[in-house]
Amino acid sequence: MQTLFDALPDVVFFVKDRAGRYTHANLTLVRRLRLKRREEVIGHSVAELFPVALGSSHAAQDRRVLAGEAIANQLEVHLLPNRAPGWCLTCKYPHRQRGEVCGVLGISRDLPHPDGRHPTYPRLACAMEYLQRHYAEGVRVSALAWLAELSVAQPGRHFRRVSQPTPQQALTKLRTEAATRLLRGDGSAADIGLACGFTHHNPFERQFKATVGMTQREFRNLHG
Repeated sequence: MQTLFDALPDVVFFVKDRAGRYTHANLTLVRRLRLKRREEVIGHSVAELFPVALGSSHAAQDRRVLAGEAIANQLEVHLLPNRAPGWCLTCKYPHRQRGEVCGVLGISRDLPHPDGRHPTYPRLACAMEYLQRHYAEGVRVSALAWLAELSVAQPGRHFRRVSQPTPQQALTKLRTEAATRLLRGDGSAADIGLACGFTHHNPFERQFKATVGMTQREFRNLHG
């Protein structure tokens, strides 16, 4: 399976043991860690391979999975080989043997560019443009459905087909990208949260950490 995933440059694949050490890693992960050989990853933990804040976030996810929880299509920011941030959807599942959780199975898929050839794309483009202009406001799925000439139940399915993120994930992505830009300046976290559509600081802090893998303070310390 590891060899199969080696052929996919836009997918990270890994397996970890109960101690959080990598037992399998495809070459995409090796390259994104700016390493040359798989052996430099195998046997090591995220704390040894990632920046402190990101390693801590990944380890916290792993503990949830080792406790039996499955994480499906978590929208996250990962570091690409050039150290630029890239968006992905991450899935992590408990790896079981004889009914006992013995590790973590994980896949992270890069978000592709929207498929402009999809027949629904022209209609969804209006909804996407609306999201880009109004991400700081309360955006309702019903408004997106009206713009795309769809029923209220349809936008989620069509968003996933054309660009993979759901409407809510697309909104989170836009808000997070705006927050990372503003956090490089001098504005307060509370003001930045309001500017990005969060009326209270705590939800903003939780969403930012879940998506970026570090707190706003840690992000500022890293990119200040």
